[in-house]
Amino acid sequence: MKSLTGNRISIRQALWLYQLFLLWNTILGQIRYTIPEELHKGSVVGNIAKDLDLDITDISNRKLRIATDAGKQYFSVDLGKGELIVSNRIDRENLCGQSVPCFVPLEVIIEAPLQLHRVEIEIQDINDNAPSFFTNERILKIAELINTGARFPLESAQDPDVGKNTLRSYNINNNDHFILNVKTHKDGTKIPELVLEKPLDREKQPVHQLVLTAVDGGNPERSGTSQVTVIVLDNNDNEPQFEKAFYEASLIENSPQGTEFLKVTATDLDDGLNGEIQYLFGDQTSDAVRKAFDVNSSTGAITVKSQLDYEETNLYKFDVVAKDRGNPEMEGHCSIQVEIIDVNDNSPEIILTSLTSPVLEDSAIGTVIALISTKDSDSAENGKVTLSIVPGSPFKLTASFSNHYTLVTNAQLDRESFSQYNIEINACDSGSLPLCAQKTVTVSILDVNDNQPVFGQPSYSVYIKENSAAGTILCSVSASDPDLGDNAKISYSILDTKVQDVSISSYIYINSDNGSIYSMHSLDYEKLKVFQIQVQARDHGSPPLSSNVTVHVFILDQNDNVPAVIYPSADMGSVPHQKMPRSAKAGHLVTKVTAVDADSGHNAWISYKLVEATDASLFSVNLYTGEVRTRRAVSEQDDSSQRLLIEMKDNGEPVQSTTVEVPILLEDGVHEAILDFRQKSRDSDNKSSKMTFYLIIALASVSALSFLTVVLLAVRCIRHSRGSSCCCIRRGEAGDGYKNPNRNLQLQLNTDGPIKYIEVLGGDMMSQSQSFRSCFSPMSEISDFTFVKPSSTTDFQEIINVLDASLPDNSWSFESQQVS
Repeated sequence: MKSLTGNRISIRQALWLYQLFLLWNTILGQIRYTIPEELHKGSVVGNIAKDLDLDITDISNRKLRIATDAGKQYFSVDLGKGELIVSNRIDRENLCGQSVPCFVPLEVIIEAPLQLHRVEIEIQDINDNAPSFFTNERILKIAELINTGARFPLESAQDPDVGKNTLRSYNINNNDHFILNVKTHKDGTKIPELVLEKPLDREKQPVHQLVLTAVDGGNPERSGTSQVTVIVLDNNDNEPQFEKAFYEASLIENSPQGTEFLKVTATDLDDGLNGEIQYLFGDQTSDAVRKAFDVNSSTGAITVKSQLDYEETNLYKFDVVAKDRGNPEMEGHCSIQVEIIDVNDNSPEIILTSLTSPVLEDSAIGTVIALISTKDSDSAENGKVTLSIVPGSPFKLTASFSNHYTLVTNAQLDRESFSQYNIEINACDSGSLPLCAQKTVTVSILDVNDNQPVFGQPSYSVYIKENSAAGTILCSVSASDPDLGDNAKISYSILDTKVQDVSISSYIYINSDNGSIYSMHSLDYEKLKVFQIQVQARDHGSPPLSSNVTVHVFILDQNDNVPAVIYPSADMGSVPHQKMPRSAKAGHLVTKVTAVDADSGHNAWISYKLVEATDASLFSVNLYTGEVRTRRAVSEQDDSSQRLLIEMKDNGEPVQSTTVEVPILLEDGVHEAILDFRQKSRDSDNKSSKMTFYLIIALASVSALSFLTVVLLAVRCIRHSRGSSCCCIRRGEAGDGYKNPNRNLQLQLNTDGPIKYIEVLGGDMMSQSQSFRSCFSPMSEISDFTFVKPSSTTDFQEIINVLDASLPDNSWSFESQQVS
């Protein structure tokens, strides 16, 4: 059987836990688990990581731990699974006594950043305790002449379980003289009484053996028994009677020893020794009560025997017995309840739950530095604590819940001004004579990496010739960082971007230590003319800082492509014969050789030359258009089969060339066709004149647009000289030999069928020229034109050398392309 003092301690703890429960219910997002008591060690309570919305890795990385107000650690966290498990045996009766419900509050502390979560675990009672009696045997001495209906209090059984598992009923074994009656006090205590139902006769049966059984309401139910021995006595047939069966008293906890706070009185109708009464504690009185109080055996006065402590026990319950001196003795019983009143005799306690130090100097205002709680063993206002800090520091206290506070930054920290703060925290309770406590928290300030690398130029422009060997250095970028140590150590890298749907890392490589940029392989102007590189300079601070710069890479064309013959094209491995009538006159258009060059500018300017012929006096080739015409009229002596070898070469350095062999058959009987062809030729000439006019207007418009674009780009580059945007006009400090490259303008014409192509390309300032090229179907009798001009873009008529072509009005369109 548990002692009365232990029960009172449990009740005090239960009241404290209940108050904490009421405060806790005001907190949003609390977590509550319910488990039965007496679970085996290692039993799972719940997955706290999942309930707190944490990853398993966060539990270890953020140093999750559990704190409890209880003296013993009952729970722990399985860091591998995130489960809250039982680490020690839980006895609800020791933990909460008779308090219902029974909660174990936990503080789940998560660091980096600091967070505090409240978790309540309700411990449910199981029927693990059977009702028990303080003594296994009770001896009653009853006079044989006592009247029927006399009542004899029996010892109450104790059951530390609660709810339905606690004591429910008493019963007594069948006998001829006694029945059992159970009284219930206003505090719910059940007191069994033995009631005399039939007069006793000592001569017939001087001793009666009874068994008192206490049964709880558990499933299965448990029970406890006590042996009651009734000894039948002669005479002295009146027991002492108390004025009240139940006494209540209140007593402040600092009452001095000897203080009388209650007096009980009993009377006995008998005379002499049978009516002389003495007072004493009941048989089942606990040692704690006997230590705290004393009862005067003669007067019934109850006094304080030792120092009382509200925080240890705030309620006492015990019985006082009044016995007469008759033979046999008769006794009466009363119950006493003493409530201890709290006084403010405990100073607050400041508990530093968690502290983050040192603190980064760039921490945002409101950053949590420490978790602080207060504790005061007193109750009510005496236990209500107010926390404050001395003004003047860049910190403040923020109340969270139930005597819990967070210490947060209230202003911007500056390590250079103060590298360490000693924060003085004061805690005072709200008693009539308040008690206070102080605690000093030391917080160090840590320097941070607060300067990012800065490039020497807002952007870089690089010019490289195509076909340069792999590993050629393009340029070197450089950045500086005013920080020190690792915060100033810089690494260079290329940000991953796409160039023609391919990662930039396929084109270039950067030395991470010195910022030198190298080509990964030879570049081809015909595939890629310009691209951008985003270079990042990143320091080694924590966290690292970085900045970016744009490097514009312009690829310069080289004459690395041989002119390609488009017409006449080889069919099945050979060029088809071109037919012409023998009646052809001088100047007759026999055919037209067309070639294109994948290069640009001068490198793509193609000229045509007849290098070999069956009869060189009969044919000629236009240098610029590739038209093959007769020099003279065809005679009867001319061979019917003629062969021409025509060379096409570009204007690059070195010159690239190719040849094509054109077979021609001279035939008779095509006069009408020739007339129709000439008629069409005259129509084409008329169209050509119109098209020449239209094309001159178009080229003039393009020239004006080019000039306007150059001006706008120049203004834009000046306005954004400090930015990293791409600009075609290179800044003077770049140090390259190519100054201010012009816009590269391209006017293209494409139609279906045999090749029809027109191109307008703008050269750079070094080339001092631009080229315009047109290719059309040779059977349409429309001539190609190519012309060269100085870098000025204001007058296109001066650069037109050949314009002998015409196109249908709806068969061509213009496109413009610029390098940006």
